[in-house]
Amino acid sequence: MKKSVLLAAVVLANINAAAQGTQRPQAPQPKYVFTTVDSVAISPVKNQSNAGTCWAYSGVGFLESELIRTKKKVFDLSEMYIVFNSYMERAEKAVRTSGDVSFSQGGSLYDVTYAIDHYGMVPDSEMPAGVMYGKTLSNHSELTAIGDPMVQAIAKGRLRGGMQVSPDGEQLWKKAVRAVHEVYLGKCPEKFTFEGKEYTPKTFGQYLGLKGSDYANLTSFTHHPYSVGEFIGEGFAIEVQDNWRWGLSLNLELDDLMRIIEEAIKAGYSIHWASDVSEPGFSRQGVVTYNDEKAEESKVGSDQAHWVGADPTQPDAKQEQKEVLPKPQKVVTPAERQAMYDGKTTTDDHGMQIFGIAKDQWGNKYYMVKNSWGDSGNYHGIYYVTPEFIRAKTINLVVNKAAIAKDLKNKYGIK
Repeated sequence: MKKSVLLAAVVLANINAAAQGTQRPQAPQPKYVFTTVDSVAISPVKNQSNAGTCWAYSGVGFLESELIRTKKKVFDLSEMYIVFNSYMERAEKAVRTSGDVSFSQGGSLYDVTYAIDHYGMVPDSEMPAGVMYGKTLSNHSELTAIGDPMVQAIAKGRLRGGMQVSPDGEQLWKKAVRAVHEVYLGKCPEKFTFEGKEYTPKTFGQYLGLKGSDYANLTSFTHHPYSVGEFIGEGFAIEVQDNWRWGLSLNLELDDLMRIIEEAIKAGYSIHWASDVSEPGFSRQGVVTYNDEKAEESKVGSDQAHWVGADPTQPDAKQEQKEVLPKPQKVVTPAERQAMYDGKTTTDDHGMQIFGIAKDQWGNKYYMVKNSWGDSGNYHGIYYVTPEFIRAKTINLVVNKAAIAKDLKNKYGIK
């Protein structure tokens, strides 16, 4: 293992933080301290800034951890390359369905593993965020203001004579939408040089050794059969707006889903995680709990609120001004979890990366999560999440199949 990777692991192993838990300490309050129990090496925290691209940032971070494990090297891959290609495909899906599939900035976990096989990869230096307007961070507000109505007009418009086609056979609207996105995101490179060798995106992806088939997309809901028995190996498309590719997730029993998270981290694998962050327990200060409080109707904690202007480093009126004493955590049942999904108090707000397990000084357990809001919260972009929150509010997750125990692979038909 190279020095840079070892250094990253050492830094992660010594993160100290304040947190909430299930046992109440004696007053006066001491500072909360975390001890890392297990952790997977991660690449540096990034900032998605004013763009709804958490799915790409968390997914790329997840893949970068995979490369630290397999290549023993820290890579910096381009989120915007995946975003660009995904937006082009989403625009086509919106047009083909006459707008029934929405066109927006969001995406699903499946979009990132899909990209591995279909687009390849490029280093971040070839297509960095913000470069087209002289910045180092994204601001997609203007892109959205121009691009979304264009796609909507074609998807829902009544066009006399059908779609117009250029002499090369491509529909003109595709050229127009691509041109707008190239103005704001840059052009996807056809060839580039990395460490003295020339690659295409596809050959660079092959060099990295990443394959979409190596990963399992998992969830746990009761409105579809579990992927066992006569349904073994069968998945379903989670019914959320940003699952526009209709990617399938295997449906696991909730306890098995939680077991996979725990065992994956202990085996050296991280998890790509989709969750609901519009919850009272999702504190922007960096501690995430599930205290059985009534969910807020507003979306002040959502990823959308972040990228339309909310500052996660500054607590708002509905966020805690300071860390509070630990509170007892609620363990939800599958039925309670399903009711929150059905009632839309659990939604697919945000994608993150689970990479470690920690305990506070009172012995309460947390999962360590890498966010994509830059140096936010009290712990520089790292969030500490109770198992109860993950159990209650997970939409789905992606993990390397090698991290899943043999008995669970056999139970659910994971190959």
